Formats: sequence, structure tokens, C-alpha cells
Amino acid sequence: MAATSSRPVDGSSRGKRRVWLEYLRAVGPGLITGASDDDPSGIATYAQAGAKYGLSLLWLALVSFPLMAAVQEICDRTALATGSGLGELSAKRFGHFGRLVVSVLLSILIVANALNIAADLIAIGSGMTLLHAGPTWLWALLSGVLIAAAIVVGSFARISQVFKVLAMALLAYVIVAVMVTHHLGLVLRHTFVPSFEISKGYLALFVALLGTTISPYLFFWQSANRLEEMRVEDEGGTSPLPLARRRPRGAKRKQSKARADVFSGMALSNIVMFAIIAATAATLHAHHIVNIQSAAQAAQSLKPFAGRFASVIFALGFIGSGLLAIPVLAASGSVGLSGIVGKEWGFSKSPRDAPLFYLLVSTGTVGGTALSLLNINPIKLLVFVAVINGVIAAPLLTVVMRVATSRSLMGEYVNGRVANFLGWLTVAVMGVASVVLFASGGVSL
Repeated sequence: MAATSSRPVDGSSRGKRRVWLEYLRAVGPGLITGASDDDPSGIATYAQAGAKYGLSLLWLALVSFPLMAAVQEICDRTALATGSGLGELSAKRFGHFGRLVVSVLLSILIVANALNIAADLIAIGSGMTLLHAGPTWLWALLSGVLIAAAIVVGSFARISQVFKVLAMALLAYVIVAVMVTHHLGLVLRHTFVPSFEISKGYLALFVALLGTTISPYLFFWQSANRLEEMRVEDEGGTSPLPLARRRPRGAKRKQSKARADVFSGMALSNIVMFAIIAATAATLHAHHIVNIQSAAQAAQSLKPFAGRFASVIFALGFIGSGLLAIPVLAASGSVGLSGIVGKEWGFSKSPRDAPLFYLLVSTGTVGGTALSLLNINPIKLLVFVAVINGVIAAPLLTVVMRVATSRSLMGEYVNGRVANFLGWLTVAVMGVASVVLFASGGVSL
């Protein structure tokens, strides 16, 4: 009897283990995209929101999730449905003038990403200084050189595994939030009951939070990273096999796994945003420390109220997120621009096969490294980047939506009603945010 009754339990346990193993195999591009969204510049923005306004902006993490998830699922689906990147699809979707406009936008994105890389390298160096590992400039230089070398000589399989491990560093912020948050009821109220303040500083930070969660560089990265994953699958050989050319059951399974991956990644990104706002509200805001201008300063400021352990965890988290975000920043615009001019791209290709892609990636990474060694205020750098991203986010997302609503390109995987509503709503939100950004005189962290 005992042996018989234990069998279903064992089978159930094995089934649950299989589900988890399938999920862990599925996570990848979406998880990396969501994690790279929480780079040190984003962390500094979240920390400033919590320090300056307490829990009053916490509800935005809940609101931004469906918009962010919808946009990234649309970008992901363009790759799954066509086996092509957004750059190549833009070349097919638009005429000569349209391709020229998209190319200009992508060139601007590459410049903005190089500036963001510089700020992230400075943040990594600052984090290592907080851990008493050496001067900021040295670690900024070493990080830039090592990342550039890894990008050129590393294989996609190796790089993607490193990305996944680094993504786990973001869980450090959840640990810190649990350690320092003691008023759960207040946190829940501010999560589900929006509050809004009509002031220049509040509006500017509101726009900055939107801009750092729905970042334009992620649109092209999500599509590209999914294609990189598809290139190393057994199906299709070295070319990504579109869903329409797969068996119906396999196509449905692939799309379900991809959606789980994307939604998990976007959930992680928003959970980290939520955790940082809650943690800094419970410590820095509660003690009237409201002027936090970098992720490193947030980690240092946490120490007196949350203990050395919490500040070290915080520092390690943004070091890991910076190392993760830099290759993503360097690759995203490069992928789109290479694709739109019909050149090979991707980390799974060798520099010989994709020279333009690696040239653009290397230029962005090396350029960012050089900028990080100059006496430039990283916050002013991020303000400038926020302005650029605010201007190009809505136009680039419009490009994505025009591709995803084209039945000739997408076939049966064209956008449905929900995807169209959330996608165009996000275009409108980012467009309004861009106008507010200028009307408020720019973002000031």
C-alpha cells in the first residue's frame, strides 16, 4: 500500500521538476533584456525616486509592467515570426526615405548608448571603490577593456550564460528591500493606490522612470537576442527557423516558451524597480536624505541605516547589472543599423563574417570607456542620454509597431487587438513623456 500510494507523489514531483527545468531552459533573451534594463543609470533613477518622494512613485512599477511586457513581446514575436531582425524588417517595410529616417534614429541611438556605457563604467568603478578594491578610473578602464575583449573573442553560448548569471545579481535589491522595509501595509497602499504630485521635480522624475524602463535600445536587442538563440537551435541549422515553417505543435510550444521568458524578464525588471524604490524610501527618505545622484551614492548612503551588509549587496548588484548592460547597450543599435544596410550581425557570428557589427560594437564600447576616463559628471551624462532616448523612443516604437502590424511580413503572427492597444498606448505615453521632458526643462536626478 505504501509503495503504491507513494507513486503518484513521486510522479507529481518529477512533473514539477520537469516544468521548472523546461522554464529554466526557456529563459534567456527576455530575462537578459529585463535585467539589462536595470543598469546603474536606472538604479540611480529608482534610488532618487525613493529617496526624494518616498513610496509615492511605487505604483508606477505596477503600471509600467504591462506596457513594457507588451512592447518586448511584440519585438520578440517579430523575430519568431520572420526569422529576421528589426533592421532587416524595417528595410522591407519602408521605402528609401523611411529607411534613411530609421538609420538616422539608430545612429543617434548608438551615440546615446556609448554615453550610457561611459556612465555605467563609472558606476562599476565606483562600486569597486566602495568595496575597497581600488580607484574608480582603474576599474572603469579594466571593465571596458575586458568587456570589449569578451565581445570580440567570446562565443554567443558563452556570452549568454554569463549574461544569465549576472542577471541574478539584481536579486540583491529584493534582499535589501526585505531587510529594511517594515511597514508592509503602507507599501501595499502606495502600490495599488496611485498618488501624483504636480511639481517640476516630480514630473521630471516620473518621465525619467518611464524612460529608463521602456528604453529604446531594448527594442532591437530583444529581437536580436531571440534570433541569436534561434540560430543555435537544432531546427533550421544556422539560420533562424520562423514559426510558420515549424510544425504547428512545435511553433505553439516555442511561442509559449518565448512569452514566458519575456514576461519573466519584464517582471524581474519591475520587481527590481519596486524593491529599490521601497528600500530607499524606508531608509534614505525616512532620514531626509533626498539628493541621491548615483547608484554608488545610494549604496553608500544605505550603510548607516541598513548596515554594511545591505550596502555591500546593493553595490554588488549594480556592478553586476552594469557588466550585463554594457554589451547590450553596445550591441542594440549596432544590430539594427547593420541589419537595415543588409550586413551580417550578431555575437554568434565571427568578426570576419560581421565586420560592420563588430566595428560598431567596439566603437561604442571603446568610446564609452574613453569617455569614462574623462572628468565628466556621470549624472549630467545620463541627463543628456535621457533627453536623447526621450526623443527617439516614440519614433522607434512606431517603427516596431508598423512592422508588427504588417500581415505581409508577420503572416498569422501579426499583432492582435491587445498587442495593438498596448503597443500604440505605449507610443502615446512615450511621446507625451518626451514633450513633458522638454517642458520641464530636462530630467534632473
